[in-house]
Amino acid sequence: MTEFAKQKRFKTRSEAGTLAMGERVAEMLAPAPKLIILRGELGAGKTTLVKGIAAALGAAEAEDVTSPTFTLVHEYVGAKTRLYHLDLYRLETERELLTLGLDEMAEAQDALVLVEWGGKFPGVVARADGEIEIEHAGGDERMFYVRMK
Repeated sequence: MTEFAKQKRFKTRSEAGTLAMGERVAEMLAPAPKLIILRGELGAGKTTLVKGIAAALGAAEAEDVTSPTFTLVHEYVGAKTRLYHLDLYRLETERELLTLGLDEMAEAQDALVLVEWGGKFPGVVARADGEIEIEHAGGDERMFYVRMK
């Protein structure tokens, strides 16, 4: 795991809490461009967090944000930010990753790129500006570790 200069820890007790926390996290991720790796096991709440971030940035309504597990990339455009939400779970090689255009997304003006399962690829880890790790803390509770360079 990469060393990061700043780390913040948050705890939520419900899905609604995770959505609301997206606003706090969105403030930490400004200004764009940024590439952030989202870490956590299946069902940890990665997409729920993205819903909250997208809503806070005005890029999409929370209910319009869905997991890109099968499409690999979803793009949401707000007045000030272009949000890319990627899910690399199904990819196996760096070659497959290249076809997505991640470099172009990450370099786009005012872009925020949130990558689920990005830790599988050393190139994504090296390029990341930060990461958000989500852990189950029992029941509906989650611990969030936000680490930034």
